[in-house]
Amino acid sequence: MSKDFRYSDDRFADIQMLRYRLKDFEALSLRQKILIYYLSEATLWGRDITFDQFGKYNLRIRKMLEVVFVSYQGDRKDEQFLALETYLKRIWFSNGIYHHYGCEKFAPGFTEDYLRKILHDINYTANVEDLMPVIFNPSYLSKRVNKTDGEDLILTSACNFYDGVSQKEIEDYYNAMKSGTITEEIPSYGLNSTLCKRNGKISEDVWHSNGKYGAAIKMIVNWLEKAAGIAESEQQRKTIELLIKYYNTGILSIFDDYSIEWLQSCNERIDFVNGFIEVYGDPLGIKGSWEGIVEYKDLEATKRTQIICDNAQWFEDHSPVDSRFKKPIVRGVTANVVCAAMLGGDEYPYTAIGINLPNADWIREKYGSKSVTIGNLTEAYYLSAKNNGFYDEFVVDKETLTKIEQYGCICDDLHTDLHECLGHGSGRILAGVSADALKAYGSTIEEARADLFALYYIADQKLFELGLTPDKDAYKSQYYTYIMNGLMTQLTRIKPGHQIEEAHMRNRALIAQWCLDNGQTIKLVEKNSKTYVQIEDYCELRRLFARLLAEIQRIKSEGDYEAAKNLIERYAVKVDPVLHSEVLQRYKKLNLAPYKGFINPVMLPIKNKKGEIIDIKLDYTESYESQMLRYSRDYAALI
Repeated sequence: MSKDFRYSDDRFADIQMLRYRLKDFEALSLRQKILIYYLSEATLWGRDITFDQFGKYNLRIRKMLEVVFVSYQGDRKDEQFLALETYLKRIWFSNGIYHHYGCEKFAPGFTEDYLRKILHDINYTANVEDLMPVIFNPSYLSKRVNKTDGEDLILTSACNFYDGVSQKEIEDYYNAMKSGTITEEIPSYGLNSTLCKRNGKISEDVWHSNGKYGAAIKMIVNWLEKAAGIAESEQQRKTIELLIKYYNTGILSIFDDYSIEWLQSCNERIDFVNGFIEVYGDPLGIKGSWEGIVEYKDLEATKRTQIICDNAQWFEDHSPVDSRFKKPIVRGVTANVVCAAMLGGDEYPYTAIGINLPNADWIREKYGSKSVTIGNLTEAYYLSAKNNGFYDEFVVDKETLTKIEQYGCICDDLHTDLHECLGHGSGRILAGVSADALKAYGSTIEEARADLFALYYIADQKLFELGLTPDKDAYKSQYYTYIMNGLMTQLTRIKPGHQIEEAHMRNRALIAQWCLDNGQTIKLVEKNSKTYVQIEDYCELRRLFARLLAEIQRIKSEGDYEAAKNLIERYAVKVDPVLHSEVLQRYKKLNLAPYKGFINPVMLPIKNKKGEIIDIKLDYTESYESQMLRYSRDYAALI
């Protein structure tokens, strides 16, 4: 990789696009490269599914605006056309017309009359009448995921997982399914279907090769079949074939079988996630958004996570939670640092930097979990943000800033390792407690649980003894930046007058605000007319993390919905408007984008005269605009 590799690329609205490099890709065997290529194609074919899941009009709006963007021959420097271009770029980024974090509908910077005129000028013949209020009426289908307590979360959300059913009808439908199941090994009912009400009857429209989304799923299966033919091992081949069987049938018990076999596929260099996985996009936490990622192990960095895995039982045994909620035997914990090779669906262009799967609690309990920290993405974040002035503006003093500069990157990765490797896999749910007991609050509680586990242990002497931290005080960099983010700097992602909606942001606010309210060690101080976080006793802060972790684990283990609701509504939702205004003003002066996303590399198969692939070359030069238009053209399965 050239030393002048450019991490930062296109910037628009509140978004900065980045590139990530595939470390040591050239050193992989030809078979491994081709396997990554096949799995990457399977990842790219799911894109339209995610768009449709995030709003029933998304695909039609995207197609209409792409035709405009490519075909329009008028003044492309006109203010309204530039606003239309930005609007389209935001749609590409968020897989639809709703903000990827706040879930509010984008406000177009162009008028309906202007759009109609352009459509007339390019002779666009498709019917667009029903699309106009979706784009231009701010009160119509205004939020993709609504989590406002006291409202029907389905009827007030624009996500496209349900059709004609109310929140109560959905809950009753799936509760009835669960009540008829004797075993605790209950499939994730509803994960891969649209729940519909037609002629007064409620039924599931299952997502599989011959059902809804079948055209896209068939293409995913086609590339998975190619991948199975050159799998690195018999176990990996078996895993891929089970995923294919699940896609072809839509049977959730087969998805569970696949998840269990996927856990056993841990010795191979290459791995992937492909399917209906995370439920953050559903206000009830039932339906899985489609996502894909292809990855391969960073062998040197994985030594770090292997040490954590080898000591998983020690961490579980010494956790500050009630012994009733601990796992007596920790099983199947595997974790790797990986390089992302291709991102897709709900993992693209914005993506997680760590993953822990499967999500089914009974599988975690019986078979364990698999975790990854995505090292080349954290590298891109870190190197693109060096010396951007952010910490200089918001960190309270030089001493704290120096510690962050010394240890911030190391501790960020270590926090992710602990969060994904151990946090999500820790603890257990008591017998008889439903995995969905916390309903709309479940995602926030789960993320808080994993973060608190990581925060508690990153300061432990054990990590220093294991050689995972370079200094006994290194953890203070993570404690400070975490609290600063939860109390202040994550507010840069919230519009004035809005509350916190996204589960991860709620989690961070919950932890930081609870510690501020329940201890004396965190202070909000004023210096030179600016507000700063000051931590007076880091050991006391760790004790606060321990107390809150114990309570969060109890809530999860007992399925205490009311306690979850009270904690989140009190600490995780509301925003101080005065502090918010100050943070936004200070951040604006830095001229930074609060959100980051990634442009995928282009994988080019090189073939000989017989048509056989003899190499896979990487191209990092494709622009964001070109990539999005290419994906819409070459991977358009549903429109």
